[in-house]
Amino acid sequence: MLFTLEHARDNLRNRDGRRVFYLGKGDQLTSEARDWLRRERIEILPAEQARPERYRLLSGGYLEEKPEHMTHLSGDILVEKTHPRIAFRGAVDALEAELLLCLQELPQLQPVLELLRGLLRCEVLEQPVPPVQLGGLDDGELRSHSHRPQDFYGQPHFMPAATDSRAVLQLNRLRTLVRHVERVAAGALPQRTDILRALNRMSSYLYILMVQEKAKNS
Repeated sequence: MLFTLEHARDNLRNRDGRRVFYLGKGDQLTSEARDWLRRERIEILPAEQARPERYRLLSGGYLEEKPEHMTHLSGDILVEKTHPRIAFRGAVDALEAELLLCLQELPQLQPVLELLRGLLRCEVLEQPVPPVQLGGLDDGELRSHSHRPQDFYGQPHFMPAATDSRAVLQLNRLRTLVRHVERVAAGALPQRTDILRALNRMSSYLYILMVQEKAKNS
């Protein structure tokens, strides 16, 4: 779209108490419009930085300002911070924080971090989860390896103990946190079986890593 001076004046917005003009990709200003904006000291910003003039609610209503007890669900839609999907995102955030700490000692957790971030992106954008692969194992292999560790790693199932290595105990803690995220997801997103399945396989992979670490010290 080509913005004339008249169009530019009509499309001014207020941002933090100052006038701004949002220009979209592919849009242009006439020389007159650009010179006027410059003289008026009106900043030209990318359209993607624009805030909505009002926010939508799931109930169908609207708000002019975002209250502190509400947050973005997607786009310009606001929900209370107690909304189940926001609780899910918070649980993912906590798990990611723990993963980042453990990554300092366990670099093999990098694909788990990448999968977790991918799941959050798929939830927010409402996109399907791609096929899961961790440590070179696909969905079915993750399940079978975690169910029959003796066959694949020569290490039977075991209950973690305080005498186990730090790595085993870190992985066990991460596994329980993934299970927690999975339970939160089951309540918030029961229809997203792809996310639930991916979290289940993530837990399986962490158990496989536990088994491998245990086998090293047996």
